[in-house]
Amino acid sequence: MARVFAFRHFILGSAAAFSLVAFSAAPGGIVQTAEAASPSADVLSNAVGKPLQAASTALSRKSYAKAMEAVAKADAVKGKTDYETYTINQMRAAIASASGDHAAASRAYQALIASPRSSAGEKHQMMMALATNAYTAKDYGHAVTYIQQYVKSAGPNAQMRNLLVQAYYLQGDYANAAKTQRAMVDAEIHAGHKPSENALQFLATCYNQTHQPDQETHAYVLLAKYYPKPGYWERLIHDLAVQPKMAPSLRFNLMRLRAVTGTLRTPGEWVDMSERAVQLGLPQLGLTLLDQGLKARLIGNGADAARMQRLRVLMVSRVKDSTAHLTEAQQEAAKDGTGQAAIKSGYNLILAGKIDDGARLMQEGASKSAGSDKAIAQLHYAMALRDAGRTQAAIKAFDAVSGEATAENLAQLWEIITRHPAVPAAH
Repeated sequence: MARVFAFRHFILGSAAAFSLVAFSAAPGGIVQTAEAASPSADVLSNAVGKPLQAASTALSRKSYAKAMEAVAKADAVKGKTDYETYTINQMRAAIASASGDHAAASRAYQALIASPRSSAGEKHQMMMALATNAYTAKDYGHAVTYIQQYVKSAGPNAQMRNLLVQAYYLQGDYANAAKTQRAMVDAEIHAGHKPSENALQFLATCYNQTHQPDQETHAYVLLAKYYPKPGYWERLIHDLAVQPKMAPSLRFNLMRLRAVTGTLRTPGEWVDMSERAVQLGLPQLGLTLLDQGLKARLIGNGADAARMQRLRVLMVSRVKDSTAHLTEAQQEAAKDGTGQAAIKSGYNLILAGKIDDGARLMQEGASKSAGSDKAIAQLHYAMALRDAGRTQAAIKAFDAVSGEATAENLAQLWEIITRHPAVPAAH
């Protein structure tokens, strides 16, 4: 009865076998009989086959040094056929991988990949093994190279992309790690899937290492969107609040965000928010915010009551004056090439109840705006729709904000709150 010897190569201890080669003793030589890509006529001579049989036996017993000695003996045979060389490299790859000899395994894999005896599928599997082997050996530079070669030959692969971003990160190439991770996250979202929480946390970590606070904030916005935990909101509010350079209108928008998430805590902050609205040319909004604070008894208590009533009287007067000059403001807006006057006038029209007219004027203003001003104008437009109770239109407008990182991040947070009013508040 023929004796059969076999070996398997496992990648990182997984149960998925790289290859299975069996040898059976037969007169005149040893014939490869299992899962062979080569024709059945391919035969191993006794000079090569017997050492490989010994190597297979030693490998099964985890006697790796003896197994590699037997492979070296087979490789030393003169006049080997291409098939014999190929089979020797298969055995060498299996032994080296099992024993943790990453250098020897890599050399064997590369020889097998270069051989025309390997099918396209086998080459791709060995490319994966080659990349994984380099990663395990902490040779992250070569791991990146091998993964890129695999993707070029075989196409995108989730396992390889994940390994690639880890290799970039562990060798300190945080920029490429962030770029690759962002691409994977964006692809998930574009496909209508929910990115994993770990993937988004890692994206935030990559941006932290590259010192890109706006992008790190964006990662936390996504975390708050898909995993609305109070801790993420706390982090977002803090990160936005400490930004040293922020347009006054965005600072005001952030204060409104803090108000609805319970982090605008002091009476002074609430009054400041209301007054900023007036300073931005939106007295009706300032009055509305002031009244909200008074109704909730957040301001105007005790000795401060008289001062708040005087402030309210002043704001009411400003609202009356603004309302009386709405038509004039529209005419002036038409002459303004920057679009900023149209944004302010349109917002005031919406607050005055002329929602459709105001919305059209704000859209005209946004179309005239450029650069970061355009994104800020889009944000104001979305906020005006939200203030007017046009919830679905506001959500669509928030989603369209682009071109300035802070405006985009604020818009996405407002979109979350508008869609889910019961979102966890920061504490």
